[in-house]
Amino acid sequence: MAASGFEGFEKRLELQFFGDDPSVLTGMGLRQLEFESLEQVLDAVQCTVVSAVGNHFFDAYVLSESSLFVYPTKIIIKTCGTTQLLKSIRPLLLYARHLGLTLCSCRYTRGSFIFPTAQPFPHNSFKEEVIYLEDCLPSNLCYRKASVMPSKIPSHSWHVFTAASDEVHMVIGSTPPVPDVLYTLEICMTELDRVLARKFFKRPGDEKTGDSAGKEMTKLTGIGDINPGALICDFAFDPCGYSMNGIIDGDRYSTIHVTPEDGFSYASFEFVGSIYDDHDDDVAQVLKKVVQVFRPATMSVSTTCTSHEVWTKVATALEPLGWKCRSCTMDEFPAAGSVVFQTFTNRRK
Repeated sequence: MAASGFEGFEKRLELQFFGDDPSVLTGMGLRQLEFESLEQVLDAVQCTVVSAVGNHFFDAYVLSESSLFVYPTKIIIKTCGTTQLLKSIRPLLLYARHLGLTLCSCRYTRGSFIFPTAQPFPHNSFKEEVIYLEDCLPSNLCYRKASVMPSKIPSHSWHVFTAASDEVHMVIGSTPPVPDVLYTLEICMTELDRVLARKFFKRPGDEKTGDSAGKEMTKLTGIGDINPGALICDFAFDPCGYSMNGIIDGDRYSTIHVTPEDGFSYASFEFVGSIYDDHDDDVAQVLKKVVQVFRPATMSVSTTCTSHEVWTKVATALEPLGWKCRSCTMDEFPAAGSVVFQTFTNRRK
């Protein structure tokens, strides 16, 4: 932990693979990795698994610092604090190679750290992170781009690095787009409502396990209502803090992480959806539920999608709830499509 407080803003790494054997796409792929191998990867990052759940499509792990999702040909690691997330790349590429898999795309994103000087190598700066990524990634990922997306709120900017091979670049840039267009919504919230934030503290003398206390927090805070049909894996930390992974509609997920301490309170929500969704998990409905749970003063929303129609729903959903859009920045990335970064402040700020 930093001398002044815990770093809530996460680093997020997504690696996509392909295999020469077509059966990899329908088989277990990366899910064949032994748990001991995953532990070695996480040891390099400096975090551990505290809880897990899975289905026919992927495995979801709650970590001591955020989350890990393992699909047959994709792996997503999201970590907070002073973890060294990018140190997971080399061991993951080695394990994937042993399974007959080759890296075809990489996406790294993060917000602006609250305590940047506390971050260890290679996370001392975004420039250092990009140099490290460039050195780790194989030469077949020839389409690369790094960008810092600014906002009118100095404490909120969005850092993005993507890299892709020829195959991925051709698919992302194709017209028409792939049939089921998925989007990723990454929400970063600061200055949480103090009364609500107290719900993420364990009560003095509470001897509940992290799992049972996590379930209690999920119910007490209304988190369970954000995606009502989700299979939830939750965990409460001692003396405070909370993490949750939710499995939604087969291969989709949501994840929440909360650092509730006064002075540097933070919560994140990440959600994968489809532009064809037309039910309670639609982006507008999800956003309304999230802000009701945390009531932050300041919030940033990053939307990643090959379609341009998702990000417009964000402001449309938030403005009637008293949120003011302070800035909106858009950029195109070869391995991700469009990234739109929006910042909002609440009336009470």
